[in-house]
Amino acid sequence: MQKILTFIIIAFTIATSAQDQKKAINTFLDSWHKDAANADFKNYFDKIAEDGIYIGTDATENWNKKQFEVFAKPYFDKGKAWSFFALERNIYFSSDKKFAWFDELLSTQMKICRGSGVLEKINGQWKIKQYVLSMTIPNDTSDEVIKAKEAIENLLIEKLKKK
Repeated sequence: MQKILTFIIIAFTIATSAQDQKKAINTFLDSWHKDAANADFKNYFDKIAEDGIYIGTDATENWNKKQFEVFAKPYFDKGKAWSFFALERNIYFSSDKKFAWFDELLSTQMKICRGSGVLEKINGQWKIKQYVLSMTIPNDTSDEVIKAKEAIENLLIEKLKKK
């Protein structure tokens, strides 16, 4: 009986710990998105690791933290960068709980977008190591979207092939 009770306590502690970790990450990511909506440049970029990467919706948007700061600063300086609100989020952990990765569906000015990323616990705090933002495209409209971006992206494809 003692072994069963010990097992139940350990299982409950692990489950509670995982729930607490997910809650902390949800709060962290929601706060990060609010920082952008409130044009809080310092808090927004403090949540990104020094070697963090941000990948935006345009094929040319693959920035390290400093490059992303340069891109984003004019938006923040205007008093409102962008406004993302999580509609759904899934969070997963490495076995040592030092890394987490997530995917989220977002309500944005671009309608529904998908965000995904990797977090690392650094000095007891979660930091964004990589974030990828993608616009979702309903399957029924793929042909129209491909036609709309074809001319621009054909040029980019040729340029990238030559690298």
